[in-house]
Amino acid sequence: MTTNEKTKVAMLVPTAQDAEVRGAALQKLASENDLLELVFASMEQEPEEIISDFSGAAALITVNKKFINPIASNLPELKLLQTFSAGTDELDKALLLSQGVKVSNNGGANAVAVAEHAIWMMVTINHKLDLQIESVKAGKWMAGVTGATSEYTSLVDKQVGIIGLGRIGSRVAKRLAGWECNVVYHDPITFDADYVSDTGATRMALDELITTSDIITLHVPLDRITRQMMSTEQFKAMKETAVLINTCRGPVVDEAALIEALRNGEIWGAGLDVTEVEPTPPHNPLITMPNVVMTPHLATRVIQSEWNANINAITNAERVAQGLEPDWVVDPV
Repeated sequence: MTTNEKTKVAMLVPTAQDAEVRGAALQKLASENDLLELVFASMEQEPEEIISDFSGAAALITVNKKFINPIASNLPELKLLQTFSAGTDELDKALLLSQGVKVSNNGGANAVAVAEHAIWMMVTINHKLDLQIESVKAGKWMAGVTGATSEYTSLVDKQVGIIGLGRIGSRVAKRLAGWECNVVYHDPITFDADYVSDTGATRMALDELITTSDIITLHVPLDRITRQMMSTEQFKAMKETAVLINTCRGPVVDEAALIEALRNGEIWGAGLDVTEVEPTPPHNPLITMPNVVMTPHLATRVIQSEWNANINAITNAERVAQGLEPDWVVDPV
């Protein structure tokens, strides 16, 4: 790259309007160092047109969607596929890597939002806040707020088991530090001692965490190892009073097994921001089950997540422009 030559970076967004709005934010960030030439396309365009527009791009900034794979595979100069999301499960990382393309996630851009959402779900289920809010909005005051007083409980003295102490799981742990609960974690990765100490969480074997925790919250990527890691065996091992929280990826949980566990009283409740199929079918039994709180995969939806994702995307593209290795690379599993 000559002194005045800029590195072409492609951005693929859902609609032309998204390209205009988010594109302006990215252009502003890129203008600070003036290393990048940004080009935009929307998913409303035909794949052939997108590939033509993106020809020569060294980095592609986009979302975690399967149909991105053939587009990226047809950009021979591509070195980085940068996602706006934490998950990269729909991207064919092995294929792309074999073609010289590394896949990076958003570098924890939405970690705080998802951590807050997970804790909100813990509190909502244990205080039945969903019933209380629904009753007031329906003009019924407290009518319809059901359950014995013993079903309403605080987090004090509860054991919260975090599966996955990465960027999101660690923030869950830190935010629970003042809640007077016992925070434990399991992760196959061995973290730096200071990193773990800062979270206040205690390492525990997975089987022990599952059998002893009052709340289990999942913060793992979806891959062949984690797919349906919570299934019949795990639900039978959990406390009957335990609650499962899932704000990572739906297929990490065997949904049919979860439904049976809830029906049979093997666990007490669940908080789900994600489901195996999205949007989940309107007849999904989980929607109307007592002690289940569901949100439509929007745990990340705060403006700060978008700001952070934009900054991280441009920063990583600039690393590629400077001949450096990108950050937050996700290896094929």
